[in-house]
Amino acid sequence: MNLAEGVQIVSFGILAAIVIGAALGVVLLSNIVYSAFLLGAVFISIAGLYVLLNADFVAAAQILVYVGAINVLILFAIMLVNKQEDFSKIPGRWVRESATGLVCVGLFVLLSTMVLITPWSLSSASPAVVRNTLVDLAKHFFSDFLLPFELASILLLMAMVGAIIIARRDLIIDVTAEFPTTAESLTLPERPRELTAPK
Repeated sequence: MNLAEGVQIVSFGILAAIVIGAALGVVLLSNIVYSAFLLGAVFISIAGLYVLLNADFVAAAQILVYVGAINVLILFAIMLVNKQEDFSKIPGRWVRESATGLVCVGLFVLLSTMVLITPWSLSSASPAVVRNTLVDLAKHFFSDFLLPFELASILLLMAMVGAIIIARRDLIIDVTAEFPTTAESLTLPERPRELTAPK
Protein backbone atom coordinates (compact mmCIF):
# COMPACT_ATOMS: atom_id res chain seq x y z
CA MET A 1 0.00 0.00 0.00
CA ASN A 2 1.47 3.35 -1.06
CA LEU A 3 0.86 6.81 0.39
CA ALA A 4 -2.05 7.66 -1.93
CA GLU A 5 -3.97 4.53 -0.96
CA GLY A 6 -3.35 5.20 2.73
CA VAL A 7 -4.63 8.78 2.39
CA GLN A 8 -7.72 7.52 0.57
CA ILE A 9 -8.45 4.93 3.25
CA VAL A 10 -8.02 7.44 6.08
CA SER A 11 -10.16 10.02 4.23
CA PHE A 12 -12.85 7.42 3.61
CA GLY A 13 -12.88 6.47 7.29
CA ILE A 14 -13.19 10.09 8.42
CA LEU A 15 -15.94 10.89 5.91
CA ALA A 16 -17.84 7.69 6.73
CA ALA A 17 -17.68 8.48 10.46
CA ILE A 18 -18.97 12.02 9.80
CA VAL A 19 -21.82 10.69 7.64
CA ILE A 20 -22.91 8.12 10.23
CA GLY A 21 -22.57 10.51 13.20
CA ALA A 22 -24.37 13.39 11.47
CA ALA A 23 -27.13 11.10 10.22
CA LEU A 24 -27.70 9.80 13.75
CA GLY A 25 -27.81 13.42 14.96
CA VAL A 26 -30.43 14.27 12.32
CA VAL A 27 -32.65 11.44 13.55
CA LEU A 28 -32.05 11.59 17.30
CA LEU A 29 -31.85 15.33 18.12
CA SER A 30 -35.06 16.99 19.25
CA ASN A 31 -34.03 20.46 18.00
CA ILE A 32 -35.03 20.61 14.34
CA VAL A 33 -32.60 23.45 13.53
CA TYR A 34 -29.63 21.34 14.67
CA SER A 35 -31.00 18.44 12.64
CA ALA A 36 -31.13 20.62 9.51
CA PHE A 37 -27.51 21.76 9.99
CA LEU A 38 -26.38 18.17 10.52
CA LEU A 39 -28.23 17.21 7.34
CA GLY A 40 -26.02 19.72 5.52
CA ALA A 41 -22.97 18.03 7.07
CA VAL A 42 -24.23 14.68 5.76
CA PHE A 43 -24.59 16.11 2.24
CA ILE A 44 -21.10 17.65 2.31
CA SER A 45 -19.54 14.41 3.55
CA ILE A 46 -21.27 12.46 0.79
CA ALA A 47 -19.82 14.95 -1.70
CA GLY A 48 -16.40 14.14 -0.24
CA LEU A 49 -17.06 10.44 -0.85
CA TYR A 50 -17.89 11.26 -4.47
CA VAL A 51 -14.56 13.08 -4.76
CA LEU A 52 -12.78 9.94 -3.53
CA LEU A 53 -14.58 8.01 -6.29
CA ASN A 54 -13.30 10.48 -8.94
CA ALA A 55 -16.89 11.63 -9.58
CA ASP A 56 -16.09 15.33 -9.61
CA PHE A 57 -19.26 16.47 -11.37
CA VAL A 58 -21.53 14.49 -9.04
CA ALA A 59 -19.68 15.94 -6.03
CA ALA A 60 -20.14 19.50 -7.31
CA ALA A 61 -23.81 18.84 -8.09
CA GLN A 62 -24.24 17.37 -4.60
CA ILE A 63 -22.94 20.56 -3.00
CA LEU A 64 -24.79 22.95 -5.33
CA VAL A 65 -28.16 21.18 -5.34
CA TYR A 66 -28.45 19.49 -1.96
CA VAL A 67 -26.41 21.83 0.26
CA GLY A 68 -26.92 25.08 -1.61
CA ALA A 69 -30.58 24.64 -2.51
CA ILE A 70 -32.47 21.91 -0.68
CA ASN A 71 -30.81 22.25 2.72
CA VAL A 72 -31.04 26.06 2.62
CA LEU A 73 -34.72 25.76 1.64
CA ILE A 74 -35.33 23.45 4.61
CA LEU A 75 -33.60 25.93 6.93
CA PHE A 76 -35.66 28.84 5.58
CA ALA A 77 -38.87 26.85 6.05
CA ILE A 78 -37.91 25.99 9.63
CA MET A 79 -36.99 29.59 10.45
CA LEU A 80 -40.11 31.05 8.86
CA VAL A 81 -42.55 28.63 10.48
CA ASN A 82 -40.87 28.70 13.92
CA LYS A 83 -43.54 26.49 15.45
CA GLN A 84 -42.90 25.11 18.89
CA GLU A 85 -44.76 21.92 19.68
CA ASP A 86 -44.28 19.53 22.56
CA PHE A 87 -44.36 15.84 21.77
CA SER A 88 -47.23 13.96 23.34
CA LYS A 89 -47.35 10.30 24.21
CA ILE A 90 -48.95 8.18 21.51
CA PRO A 91 -50.67 4.95 22.57
CA GLY A 92 -49.13 1.89 20.95
CA ARG A 93 -45.97 3.75 20.01
CA TRP A 94 -43.77 0.73 20.59
CA VAL A 95 -45.47 -1.05 17.68
CA ARG A 96 -44.51 1.73 15.28
CA GLU A 97 -40.98 1.93 16.65
CA SER A 98 -40.56 -1.84 16.33
CA ALA A 99 -41.82 -1.80 12.74
CA THR A 100 -39.49 1.10 11.89
CA GLY A 101 -36.53 -0.67 13.48
CA LEU A 102 -37.34 -3.87 11.56
CA VAL A 103 -37.48 -1.99 8.26
CA CYS A 104 -34.16 -0.24 9.02
CA VAL A 105 -32.43 -3.50 9.91
CA GLY A 106 -33.79 -5.10 6.72
CA LEU A 107 -32.48 -2.22 4.59
CA PHE A 108 -29.11 -2.38 6.33
CA VAL A 109 -28.82 -6.12 5.66
CA LEU A 110 -29.88 -5.66 2.03
CA LEU A 111 -27.38 -2.86 1.39
CA SER A 112 -24.59 -4.72 3.22
CA THR A 113 -25.21 -7.81 1.10
CA MET A 114 -25.12 -5.71 -2.07
CA VAL A 115 -21.83 -4.08 -1.01
CA LEU A 116 -20.23 -7.46 -0.24
CA ILE A 117 -21.28 -9.27 -3.44
CA THR A 118 -20.48 -6.42 -5.85
CA PRO A 119 -17.09 -6.66 -7.63
CA TRP A 120 -15.66 -3.19 -7.03
CA SER A 121 -12.19 -3.54 -8.58
CA LEU A 122 -11.81 -2.23 -12.15
CA SER A 123 -8.75 -2.48 -14.35
CA SER A 124 -7.40 0.64 -16.04
CA ALA A 125 -8.27 -0.85 -19.45
CA SER A 126 -11.93 -1.34 -18.53
CA PRO A 127 -14.44 0.79 -20.47
CA ALA A 128 -16.17 1.58 -17.16
CA VAL A 129 -13.16 3.64 -16.06
CA VAL A 130 -13.88 7.28 -16.92
CA ARG A 131 -11.07 9.82 -17.01
CA ASN A 132 -13.15 13.00 -17.32
CA THR A 133 -16.68 12.63 -16.01
CA LEU A 134 -17.76 16.13 -17.04
CA VAL A 135 -17.05 15.58 -20.74
CA ASP A 136 -18.75 12.18 -20.81
CA LEU A 137 -21.82 13.47 -18.96
CA ALA A 138 -22.08 16.45 -21.31
CA LYS A 139 -21.92 14.14 -24.33
CA HIS A 140 -24.76 12.02 -22.97
CA PHE A 141 -26.83 15.03 -21.86
CA PHE A 142 -26.74 16.68 -25.28
CA SER A 143 -27.06 13.54 -27.41
CA ASP A 144 -28.77 10.51 -25.86
CA PHE A 145 -30.69 12.22 -23.03
CA LEU A 146 -31.42 15.62 -24.58
CA LEU A 147 -35.23 15.21 -24.59
CA PRO A 148 -35.53 14.05 -20.93
CA PHE A 149 -33.10 16.80 -19.90
CA GLU A 150 -35.23 19.50 -21.55
CA LEU A 151 -38.47 17.98 -20.22
CA ALA A 152 -37.05 18.03 -16.69
CA SER A 153 -36.16 21.72 -17.06
CA ILE A 154 -39.69 22.53 -18.31
CA LEU A 155 -41.18 20.56 -15.41
CA LEU A 156 -39.04 22.48 -12.90
CA LEU A 157 -40.07 25.77 -14.53
CA MET A 158 -43.75 24.83 -14.23
CA ALA A 159 -43.27 23.89 -10.57
CA MET A 160 -41.54 27.22 -9.89
CA VAL A 161 -44.33 29.22 -11.56
CA GLY A 162 -46.95 27.24 -9.62
CA ALA A 163 -45.14 27.85 -6.34
CA ILE A 164 -44.98 31.59 -7.07
CA ILE A 165 -48.71 31.69 -7.87
CA ILE A 166 -49.60 29.80 -4.70
CA ALA A 167 -47.33 31.98 -2.58
CA ARG A 168 -48.74 35.23 -4.02
CA ARG A 169 -52.38 34.14 -3.99
CA ASP A 170 -53.36 37.04 -1.73
CA LEU A 171 -52.44 39.53 -4.47
CA ILE A 172 -54.62 37.93 -7.17
CA ILE A 173 -57.55 40.20 -8.00
CA ASP A 174 -60.98 38.68 -7.50
CA VAL A 175 -62.42 38.71 -11.00
CA THR A 176 -65.94 37.79 -9.92
CA ALA A 177 -66.24 40.93 -7.79
CA GLU A 178 -65.47 43.27 -10.68
CA PHE A 179 -67.15 41.30 -13.45
CA PRO A 180 -70.25 39.46 -12.22
CA THR A 181 -70.94 37.46 -15.36
CA THR A 182 -68.75 35.64 -17.83
CA ALA A 183 -70.14 37.54 -20.78
CA GLU A 184 -69.25 40.87 -19.22
CA SER A 185 -65.76 39.69 -18.28
CA LEU A 186 -65.02 38.85 -21.92
CA THR A 187 -65.95 42.31 -23.22
CA LEU A 188 -63.70 45.34 -23.09
CA PRO A 189 -65.13 48.73 -22.16
CA GLU A 190 -65.31 51.06 -25.13
CA ARG A 191 -63.35 54.24 -25.04
CA PRO A 192 -65.59 57.24 -25.71
CA ARG A 193 -64.79 59.01 -28.94
CA GLU A 194 -63.74 62.59 -28.76
CA LEU A 195 -66.14 64.98 -30.44
CA THR A 196 -64.67 66.90 -33.33
CA ALA A 197 -65.91 70.17 -34.61
CA PRO A 198 -67.59 70.05 -38.04
CA LYS A 199 -65.54 71.41 -40.89
